[in-house]
Amino acid sequence: MNKTSASDEIAIFVRVVERGGFAAAAEETGLTPSGVSKAVTRLEDRLGVKLLQRTTRRLMMTAEGELLLARGRDILAAIESTEAEVMAARGKPRGTIRVNVGTAYAKHQLAPALPAFRERYPEIDLIISVADRRVDVIGEQLDVAIRTGPLTDSSLVARRLGEATRVIAASPTYLAKFGEPEQPSDLKNHICLTVTGFSRLPEWPLKIDGKVTPVAIKPTVSCDNADILAEMALAGLGIVRLGSFVIDDALSDGRLKPLLVDCHVSETVPITALMPPGRQHLPRVRAFVDFLVEQTRTSNPAERPGR
Repeated sequence: MNKTSASDEIAIFVRVVERGGFAAAAEETGLTPSGVSKAVTRLEDRLGVKLLQRTTRRLMMTAEGELLLARGRDILAAIESTEAEVMAARGKPRGTIRVNVGTAYAKHQLAPALPAFRERYPEIDLIISVADRRVDVIGEQLDVAIRTGPLTDSSLVARRLGEATRVIAASPTYLAKFGEPEQPSDLKNHICLTVTGFSRLPEWPLKIDGKVTPVAIKPTVSCDNADILAEMALAGLGIVRLGSFVIDDALSDGRLKPLLVDCHVSETVPITALMPPGRQHLPRVRAFVDFLVEQTRTSNPAERPGR
């Protein structure tokens, strides 16, 4: 591409910033690193401002560069959205969606729903990354990131998919060996398994003398993967407090038993789709998120039979 349009140059600039350099941006755009650098220089010359401060070790954006990055992302998203709307008018949404999701939601909610999604939208392809860590949604060029729990990034567009609750539970095998805790203070004598990476999860909210009190739990085993902790609990290793959709089946068939039901206070756990600004208007992204809203169950242990 010897000659680039204004929108091409903006797209190249955004890629340079997001990928952290000219060489990485070149791999995505099909240009040489020199061609990428020249496109950014032409953009700077046309605007009459410096967008990037180049050093031997890193690129730094100027104030004007930060403004163009924010506006440029909106412009590119609007162009793609418009093109997608025109194409969708001829048929069903199509294209590729890049999704990031945590392990528990991927296994228990997303994977079981994907056959129905593919049947409804056969021309939408999915690239799914599964990770129990926070990722840079914009920097990794994701279309949708699904989060369970409180949100921290206000720069992204959020859409509530549903909600879950947390349940304290253990296996009959564990309870037969160690007994069942009947009041909050009993937990100090039990083996507890907790999720790492969330500062308040080692504190379990329980009613003591009619008042909700965060009870500090000293975990015997901690893990950053909820499914692994669920497997440990099923094996009789200890007591867990997990999102209900992770252990819903085990609770329903009796492999795990809910504990401290009368005094455990479960906060509502939001399940949210996060999107870079503008991506929510793409027909394929909108179709995917709308589908997830339909499919994501609101898990409430109190509504299950036999509780």
